[in-house]
Amino acid sequence: MIYVSDKAKLKVSKLMEEAKIPANDYFLRVSVVGGGCSGLSYKMDFDNEKKPMDQEFDDNGIKVVTDLKSFLYLVNTTLDFSDGLNGKGFYFSNPNASRSCGCGESFAV
Repeated sequence: MIYVSDKAKLKVSKLMEEAKIPANDYFLRVSVVGGGCSGLSYKMDFDNEKKPMDQEFDDNGIKVVTDLKSFLYLVNTTLDFSDGLNGKGFYFSNPNASRSCGCGESFAV
């Protein structure tokens, strides 16, 4: 399962509304790609095309889709959003990460 916090839900919904993206037809695609100072980075996009091996979750009213390979790194991860003084943006609370970089944008397992 991939979880979505209340703050992340509000921000995702607001972004979709501002971009006039129909929530019924689109979902949030989350993936893991190679790169970053720790070796792996998170990637998020709005998408409307599912692939055969995609894993689909619905948490807190947000549909999240990920490819099977990325899901292996994202099991039980929570997508959150911070608008505090120390940083603004989405971040992942990933229990599978053995270490992450200082900026929080990449991780290693």
